[in-house]
This record gives sequence, C-alpha cells and structure tokens, in this order.
Amino acid sequence: MKFGISYSTPFHGIDPDGIVAYARHAEDCGFESLYVPEHIALYPGATIGAFELPPTLPYLDPLDCLSFVAAATRRILLGTGVLLLPYHHPVVLAKRLATVDVLSGGRMRLLTVGLGSLPGEARAMGVDFATRGRRADEAIDVMRLLWSGGQDGVDFDGRFFAFEGLCQFPKPHGTVRLPIHVGGSSRAAARRAGRRGDGYFPGGALGPDERALQLDIARSAAAEAGRDPDALEYTRSGSIDMTPDQVEALAAQGVTRIIVSAGATEPDRQREEMSAFAQRFAFLPVL
Repeated sequence: MKFGISYSTPFHGIDPDGIVAYARHAEDCGFESLYVPEHIALYPGATIGAFELPPTLPYLDPLDCLSFVAAATRRILLGTGVLLLPYHHPVVLAKRLATVDVLSGGRMRLLTVGLGSLPGEARAMGVDFATRGRRADEAIDVMRLLWSGGQDGVDFDGRFFAFEGLCQFPKPHGTVRLPIHVGGSSRAAARRAGRRGDGYFPGGALGPDERALQLDIARSAAAEAGRDPDALEYTRSGSIDMTPDQVEALAAQGVTRIIVSAGATEPDRQREEMSAFAQRFAFLPVL
C-alpha cells in the first residue's frame, strides 16, 4: 500500500511558508506523494451535490503550486486531485506537465484528471458541458502523442483539437509517457480509467456495491482495450486517523494507494497528525 497526503488550499490556507512546511514534513514522514485540488473559477450558487461552494474559496493553480512545492522538497511525488482536464488546452498542458516533471527530477507522476461538475465553470472556459468527457478523452490522447513524438513531428485530427507536424520538447524526465490517473464518481469515469488511464481514483459518496462495480467496469474496459487490467492502480481517499484494520479492508478491495489529509488547520497539530499516521503504519522514509 502507498500513502499520499493532500493539501487543500481552501481548507489549509495559501500561506507559502505553510505550504512548504506541510510538504516538507509529509516528505520527512515518508508519505509517497502530495496532492492538490483545482477549481479555476467559482460563482455564487455553485454546488457539488448538496454542498454549496463559497465563491471566495482560495484555490491555487495546482501545477504552479506543485512546482513551488517541488523546489522546496527532494523526494515526494506530485499529484493533482483532481485537475479539470476539459478546461485546459492539451498542447499547453502537456508542456506545463513536462516542465514540472523535468524541473522536479521526475516527480510529476500522479496527475489525476476529472471532468468538473460546475456548468458555470465550463461555460466560463468556453467548454460545452455536455461534451467535456469526449474533450477529455481527446486531450489525453493529444498529450501522450506529443510526449512520445520525435523531431519529425506528430499529427492529430480530432473533433476538438487538430495539428500537423507538431514537435514538443523537452520530454518528461527520463520518459515519454507521464502517468495519467482518472478521477470521478461515475461509471463513465471508470470506463475512461480502464480505456485510457494508468489508475482510477473514485470520489464521492459511493456505496460499497457501486464502488466494487466501478472497479470491475474499469478493469473490464482495460481488458477490452487490450490493456493489462492488473496494471491499473486504484487510489482511494482515507482519513488521517484510520486504523490498520481499515487499511487492510481497503487493500482487500484492490486499493493500491490511500490519500489522507491533515484534519487540523494549526501547523503544529498538522505535523502531529502526519507523524502519528506515519508511526502507525511504520513508514520508512527515503533518505
């Protein structure tokens, strides 16, 4: 089991020193990865399920934030949970991701993408809310094509994106394929994860039967696409006070990575929570 930790700027704050201290302590504790969320813009009345998002919530740009974290750390992997893929042009996004990966020495390896659930956010970005899934599928294909392409350039002719003879350098650090995980709470997200993703990170208040069904959908979709379903990573959220028995139960469900978050907003208490979690699960920090 791998353990990551998230830092939500709306909850934990946007103080630069606080972000660095949180990331460094997570790294010292032995956490594998640090995740940050994304919203590009909010508006009064925006809701996710029954929860209304205050429009003043301070979401930092996730890639800029992770680049800042990378400069202050040595080992911890960088992740998004989730980056709203349809609202980014994939040619620009591929360049940004490769840049962070190069500058971090190969740590931009836990990109998790989702579709977004706020119609007003999509409208502000000029994206048709109804077609954002198909747009995301093309975006994944575009980024992988650009990362793998050589000096002769690559062509793409899709519904949303098109180019000819395009070259993009530098490549990600030591590879031509950055992992792309798919997040979401729907069966469509599970299928997307199986067909195109390197992992699945379901969210939302799903019951155990629906979660199991979605994992089966992801694995079946991978097999139908000629991909290895056993290579699909399965990430789930957990709590900072979870027990070994709870982790074992998730492992029995096929989970390979658990993401937790400090529940406190006070820095000393955050460090105590992270340290206690690391001690409970006997992390071995990479020196």
